[in-house]
Amino acid sequence: MRRVVTSFFAGIGAGLVGLTCVFAAERATPSYLPSRDGTVRLERFEVSASRESSGIYRVEHAHAATKTDTPLVNVPQAISVVTRDLIDDQSMQSLSDVARYIPGAGVAQGEGNRDALVFRGNATTADYFVDGVRDDVQYYRDLYNVDRVEVLKGPNALMFGRGGVGGVLNRVTRVARGGAHREFTLQAGSWGGFRGTFDLGNGLSDGTAFRLTGVQEDSESFRTGVSLRRWGVNPTFRKVLGTHTVLIGGFEHFRDQRVADRGVSSFGGRPLTTAPELFFGDPHRSPSDARVNTAFGTVEHDFGRGLLLRSHTRVADYDKFYQNVYPGATTPAGTEVSLLAYNQATQRENVFHQTDVVLPSEWCGGAHMLVAGIELSQQHTDNRRQTGYFTSVGENVTSVRAPVSAPTISLPLAFRFAASDANLASEVKSVAVYAQDQAHLSGPWHALAGVRIERLAVTLRDRRGAGALLQTRDSLIAPRAGVIYKPSEAASLYLSHSVAHAPRAGEQLASLTPSNQALKPEVFRNYEFGAKWDPRPDLALSAAVYRLDRNGVVVPDPLDATRSLLVEGQRSSGLELGLVGRLSERWSVSAGYGLQEGKLTATQSSAAQSGARLAQLPRHSASAWTRWDPSRRVGFGLGMVYRGDFFTSTDNVVTVPSFVRFDGAFYWVIRRELRLQLNVENLLDRAYFASSHNNANILPGSPRAWRLGLTARW
Repeated sequence: MRRVVTSFFAGIGAGLVGLTCVFAAERATPSYLPSRDGTVRLERFEVSASRESSGIYRVEHAHAATKTDTPLVNVPQAISVVTRDLIDDQSMQSLSDVARYIPGAGVAQGEGNRDALVFRGNATTADYFVDGVRDDVQYYRDLYNVDRVEVLKGPNALMFGRGGVGGVLNRVTRVARGGAHREFTLQAGSWGGFRGTFDLGNGLSDGTAFRLTGVQEDSESFRTGVSLRRWGVNPTFRKVLGTHTVLIGGFEHFRDQRVADRGVSSFGGRPLTTAPELFFGDPHRSPSDARVNTAFGTVEHDFGRGLLLRSHTRVADYDKFYQNVYPGATTPAGTEVSLLAYNQATQRENVFHQTDVVLPSEWCGGAHMLVAGIELSQQHTDNRRQTGYFTSVGENVTSVRAPVSAPTISLPLAFRFAASDANLASEVKSVAVYAQDQAHLSGPWHALAGVRIERLAVTLRDRRGAGALLQTRDSLIAPRAGVIYKPSEAASLYLSHSVAHAPRAGEQLASLTPSNQALKPEVFRNYEFGAKWDPRPDLALSAAVYRLDRNGVVVPDPLDATRSLLVEGQRSSGLELGLVGRLSERWSVSAGYGLQEGKLTATQSSAAQSGARLAQLPRHSASAWTRWDPSRRVGFGLGMVYRGDFFTSTDNVVTVPSFVRFDGAFYWVIRRELRLQLNVENLLDRAYFASSHNNANILPGSPRAWRLGLTARW
């Protein structure tokens, strides 16, 4: 941790030194960019409000996609933003809740111990960001300190670096901005659920502001033996340093403890039909514990005439351990299921530093917004996995059978290294430079173009046996280009192309082997055509058609088992539709639809044949949430989530059936500073399966569940 803290302050120092290296010049800019007359565009700040201002499901601008405050209608990319109001109205508490309302996004199970979302057919446990900085350890994230969630679809390497091949999810946090914040929420729900959150803050006359958010949760589940305990606290501050300089900083401590639940197995190509509460395995031997400590500091300086410099450093210390006794395959008769066990520990220290310069200019007959930046990062990771042995059955027994009708067991277990278990220490260093131009060419024509060049070095030591040292050095070049036609200020048509790379070491940078360390990274290319229209300032419609190709997949040479080949990998394509905002003053809506096709374009193994459909990718998915307020004191919410059937694996053997789920809500403003909220999930109490990890790990959806919340604001 000492190394992390030292790097943190070194990064802040580098950013401050960088302030002396930028020179201002007068430039002309289009209307939606900083003014050329020297007017300073201050940061947006929040103010406290009563529930009467709720139902704001749409934002006009986003920062993460371009590193400038750009209207969404001017970004040549499909972007979905889930606002704080939508999070509160649905009582969302996880990224899985968010993803169900994102066109083109899906939810995988994540083995019951981590977030695992699916973007355009690509499952990921690493493409998660906080305020634009990587947050890539495998754990469950909470929404207590989140202002909004931005999901950017398609490769996003220009601004986010390696990975992000199908999309990225960026949490924009609640930091001190100078407004007043006074809010407490207490919630109680089904199966003994309890949760409390708070958001407190204020601004002072000397240019100082502070804010403190926190959460405490203690909940059970409809699944027997499954529980959740988590708490977090996130203080932040803001200090004005002179006329044009602002310093923002903060720290978060978060802990998540739960039972890792991997659901049920399958039989006959379908999930097992059992009571939804039955736990397959041993819940008492399946703990998951994640501890996260992060700190950040940001310096922003405005030189005037639109010239801005931003320097941001974030350090993080992660400690994750999970253990699970989980289901494997069922017997041919379908009467018994195999149970297995293992545990895994991950410790990681991240240091990321970004410095960006934003410069408006005018040349070649057009107005331009130039962004140039550098990102430096260093990550140290220790990974250890051990196999579970059922010693009461036999010294080396790694699997036992249990009746499908009674799959919960309690047997002695011993954990030790098996031949295939990992005990690894890795270090990842990267240096990236990037440049981007947002241009208003002439009349209705706009363009965006940029490139990122990243040098990634991975060193991995196997601490078992002879301690083999594996290394890879990759130079990743990721271009992005888009053309925008705007028939009016409120509408746009765009065509874009972007490229991203997946390093050979895998998204968690721990899968290097002697046979793949010299191979080139996988390449993902995205082609997208879309349209956006804001018929009113508070209502937005969007549509996007895309094709995403994956190339450079490693497969064994069928003629020589000692060699590997690089082949085409997969193709996904689809249509995404979105509608978000207000249909009237008292009627808000958030709706989306996704039509997706995905298949393997080359045989990768005996269980992944060319032409097979991608796993976790339903052909049709849709969601809709609407809130109607007949008066200033009473409101009603109704939601629908539809997910078509999908395969749990690329072997296309097991299918998870489609489902439709309806949710509801009731809101009552008791008085201006006090409101009551009731949320009901699965109103019709329908049985369904919510997500999967593979053919033998499929999670049942929750029966009807309720959550009652009381919020005080003043």
